Amino acid sequence: MTCSSVGEETSFSLSSSEQLCRQVSLTTIRSTTHDFDDGVVIGLGGFGKVYRGNIDHGSGTIDVAIKRLDIMSNQGAAEFRAEIEMLSKLRHCNLVSLIAYCNDSIEKILVYEYMPRQTVDFHLFTSHVPLTWVQRLKISIGAARGLEYLHTGSGTQHGVIHRDVKSSNILLDENLDAKISDFGLSKIGPINQPTSYVNTGVRGTFGYIDPDYFLTGRLTRKSDVYAFGVVMFELLSGRRAVDMSLNEEQCSLSRWAKLCIKEHKLDQIVDPNIKGQISSKCLKEYAHIAYRCLHSRAKERPTMAEVVFSLQISQTLQEKFDNSASPAGIIGITRKMQKYFISPLKENSGHSHGSMPMDKDDCNKMRDGGDQTMSKGLKVFSYKELKHATNNFHTQMRRGRPSTSAWVFTGWIDKKTYAPSVPGVALAVSVKRLHHCYCGNLDKNKDIYIWLTIIKLVNVYLCIHNAV
Repeated sequence: MTCSSVGEETSFSLSSSEQLCRQVSLTTIRSTTHDFDDGVVIGLGGFGKVYRGNIDHGSGTIDVAIKRLDIMSNQGAAEFRAEIEMLSKLRHCNLVSLIAYCNDSIEKILVYEYMPRQTVDFHLFTSHVPLTWVQRLKISIGAARGLEYLHTGSGTQHGVIHRDVKSSNILLDENLDAKISDFGLSKIGPINQPTSYVNTGVRGTFGYIDPDYFLTGRLTRKSDVYAFGVVMFELLSGRRAVDMSLNEEQCSLSRWAKLCIKEHKLDQIVDPNIKGQISSKCLKEYAHIAYRCLHSRAKERPTMAEVVFSLQISQTLQEKFDNSASPAGIIGITRKMQKYFISPLKENSGHSHGSMPMDKDDCNKMRDGGDQTMSKGLKVFSYKELKHATNNFHTQMRRGRPSTSAWVFTGWIDKKTYAPSVPGVALAVSVKRLHHCYCGNLDKNKDIYIWLTIIKLVNVYLCIHNAV
């Protein structure tokens, strides 16, 4: 890309290798935003308003997010140019793609791929449906990979320092895959030495700014690492980087999180919405790498490659934990069920609650309501109750990827009564909704089997049956 400056105006011409980012007319932008109607505004930042629209792309049209520079904004032509220069050269699945731009008189507009699930900041602090721990871990890994790509210089032959890493600059697509956005403050710097830096005025967002960079003005890749450590603790705790409503000791998330870890109070950092979902080993690995990111000395912080590696270890530990409570070990697990949930059966009852999955007779009796012993001592949930507990089996309540036979959802129930509760309140449970019945004679279109794990009590499964 070549840039030429004429006063405050900047014109752009794209090289043939950068045609993925094309220039569009102001007429096209006005048409798709209904002349910048507030009814299609989907966001507002330091740059200006963001509108939703669609433009021609390839052989069809695509949904886009259109960021319009506010003439009163503190950001201006320099940030506009930087954004185009960066994203025209960078292509990665964990970076938001720049589709086009418009540079018409005083109008400076950037057109990005549309991210339907908004920002990490929105899901942590505004949405009424909390992200599960598995989703948060996935987001951490995706965002870390995006930053690693920037720092290693792929596509630019130089490293890119983002300089404004924060939860509101991490966007989510329909699959909750994380993508780094907003490159207006980014700087290209040398990558040959870990301690190389760029002298620059301090820019960024309070609460995420590297203290070393703040004091010296020396910007390094480790400044991004520090900010990412704050984001990791936001995902773990569900707390903002800065919360002035809290006391002095707790208002800074980075300072409070470091203090909790030093005092071996790691459990206090965990968001109540996800307590019971995290493997203790996963939690320790995750918190350890996040803590290292916040080291006061930049050279002691890990690289983003190290962060990605540690997060992948965390994910493996979590998967092992989740798989240990899967139906694969259901026969052994149901023996625990007798101890914790089921009243002892009479010897002549003819039924064994330790044998799961059920045989055909058991299935038929439950369907017809004729087998009272199957529910004796168990809390039997109706399908309606479980819909309530899981927010109607909302996609945001899913935990990880589905197995061949089921999805697992996070739900909430009252600790004492086991009545369905609202997200984030009371007892976290995992609801496994099977796609089909293991008993061969049931109508797969009408019957659903749901296995419920009471996470905070014991890893056991309750059998619930209800016709849909």
